[in-house]
Amino acid sequence: MQLPPVASLAVPAVLLLISFLAYSSQWLFLYLEPYPLEKRQTIIFNALLVYLLVSYARACRIDPGYTPKTVYGLSGAAAKAQQSANAGAPGGKGRQRWCRKCEAVKPPRTHHCKVCKRCIPKMDHHCPWTANCVSHITFPHFLRFLFYAVAAMSYLAYFLFIRCAVIWQNRNLPMYLGPTMIQLIHLFLLVATNSVTLFALSILLIRNIWCLGANTTTIEGWEIERHKTVLRRARYFGGYLDGPDGVRVRIQRQEFPYDIGIWQNFKQGMGSGNILAWFWPLSPSPSIESGLAFPVNGFDDTSLSWPPPDPDRMQRKVSQGFDREEAFTQHGPELTGQESIEAFRRRQQADMQRWKAPESYVQRRKPFAKRLETMAGDNEEYGSDGTDNDESMSDSGEEGWKNSEGERLGDFGVDEDVEFYDENVPLSELIARRRLR
Repeated sequence: MQLPPVASLAVPAVLLLISFLAYSSQWLFLYLEPYPLEKRQTIIFNALLVYLLVSYARACRIDPGYTPKTVYGLSGAAAKAQQSANAGAPGGKGRQRWCRKCEAVKPPRTHHCKVCKRCIPKMDHHCPWTANCVSHITFPHFLRFLFYAVAAMSYLAYFLFIRCAVIWQNRNLPMYLGPTMIQLIHLFLLVATNSVTLFALSILLIRNIWCLGANTTTIEGWEIERHKTVLRRARYFGGYLDGPDGVRVRIQRQEFPYDIGIWQNFKQGMGSGNILAWFWPLSPSPSIESGLAFPVNGFDDTSLSWPPPDPDRMQRKVSQGFDREEAFTQHGPELTGQESIEAFRRRQQADMQRWKAPESYVQRRKPFAKRLETMAGDNEEYGSDGTDNDESMSDSGEEGWKNSEGERLGDFGVDEDVEFYDENVPLSELIARRRLR
């Protein structure tokens, strides 16, 4: 018998946890002093549960969005927003990003999810407990779910505290006058489970409200910390770091561009300036169009893009096994015209395969500390097979960099094979755009 994957059990497990805390507690209160909840308490508590369940259902079921492959065929605001995203403005007029797997331009703040198998607008992370991406579209529902979960469990903690206090006050009475052993065990499980869950979700709620106020996602928080690390490294080398193939990259401090003020950040993140709508579980989701381009604060030059340049996220100019002298040589003068065309097509298909599957030819750089150790030696920064020489780091290299919380980019559901190395729009796409224009 094949067991279901753990991810498919996450949502039923959350619903089971909600049912245990919400409904078994109300049943238990029928037999514990001061006995059933008052009518007003019952209405408020169950209303919070309804809001919680509706918000959770929407966080799980609403599509996190997608990025259109082209502006053609779109209408109105969708086309205008996508054109702005493709041009990098607002949000920086610098390098345009391209997703190999989606074969489309990646608007600002977009990332490719390895679970959803597509680019998600303003992706925060892929949440295993909702089995869905927290994105520009689903973030308001996810935040409401956290808010009502914390509110309901805080109210439940109050009910549990009162009943625990009564039991403690009556601890010297005969046992037959108090709750049974089963009821005491049930009460203990409720208190323990509710306390642990409330603590964890309270921290998560506070963190998400903080991110909402700063207009950052979890992934962008990782990028900000990564940028600070790269700045510290460059400080010791005169503001420059070595990229692949000896390229010198100038590293300068960049401010996070999308923090446009607390009020504007809240309006953008919640999809509305109506405060009452922020708490209403049936509020509409932000539109896909609004997730394709974002205003910036203008602290830095608009020609700078986010995330900032990172030498370790640049691809090598020459892929493994590539010979400059042989690149454009056509062997076999005896080949006919048709055979030459077929040979060219085979080479073209091989190039496209390397483009779509970069993990097969991208050479992973050693961690920065390991490269420093070898600078005085053979100055070898790549393994002979394109991977790290250190066996303990052979599957991560510099791509395995972790932030202060021990998280790497892939821990947020991001496809590292696509995301870690920055990609420019391919020449064929640029030519196609010119033809369409």
